[in-house]
Amino acid sequence: MSVAVTRVLAPNPGLYTGPGTNTWIIESDGEALVVDPGPVIDEHADAIVAALGHRALAGVLVTHTHRDHAPLANPLGRDLGVEVLGHAPGPEFEPDRRLAEGDEVTLGGSTLTVLHTPGHADDHLCFLVGTELFTGDHIMGGSTVMIEDLSAYLTQLRRLRDLTLTRLYPGHGPVIEDPVVVIDHYIEHRLERERQIVAALIEGHDTIGDVVGLVYSDIDTSLHPLAAHSVAAHVRKLVDDGTVRFEQTGDLWNGIVRLIAR
Repeated sequence: MSVAVTRVLAPNPGLYTGPGTNTWIIESDGEALVVDPGPVIDEHADAIVAALGHRALAGVLVTHTHRDHAPLANPLGRDLGVEVLGHAPGPEFEPDRRLAEGDEVTLGGSTLTVLHTPGHADDHLCFLVGTELFTGDHIMGGSTVMIEDLSAYLTQLRRLRDLTLTRLYPGHGPVIEDPVVVIDHYIEHRLERERQIVAALIEGHDTIGDVVGLVYSDIDTSLHPLAAHSVAAHVRKLVDDGTVRFEQTGDLWNGIVRLIAR
């Protein structure tokens, strides 16, 4: 099962997107799939069509419905006359066919297996072809990711670590040639951050904002609102673990976190 992979980089660099969104074209036996066409930018749509060349397009796949990954999918599918596939509807996205865990998408002589990988987003999918994985924002090249559900995210990271993977094609950043090393780093990074948050709570820092100020003291304060969402994801996991209570009566920054005595 051999595929050829081409990257078309979307011109949407930024704080959350790094150099831009990676749109991947996967080819097998003359047929192609587009993964994560990205935002609606005419020059990017033209670049995808140019990169496809004379290959027959079998469909457009979306890893998740965030606006830097999905909105161009429906217009591109409509213009090229192919179906659009994803886990669920979302902002500016409506799948023609909904994909779930274990589904398969055929491409020439190859098969993509769908893995449902919630954590960064509830609707997040990864696509496995042989030993290569298209990871969307579940794993990104050169950075960690924002998380909605940390418990689910760690579960899925450990699941992927146990697969025999040789290469990762992320939604942002460079191709990853050492999957196990990177996944282990992702897991350890999250566990270390959890230890730091618990230590801050033990010291008496009892709001999300207080914890951010201590744990993220080494980053620019303009990024602290972003860090607050990361801390909140960790706190919700600690709530699930029975370690803390979380009282969010107003804005997230002033949410109160209390250790549960053991």
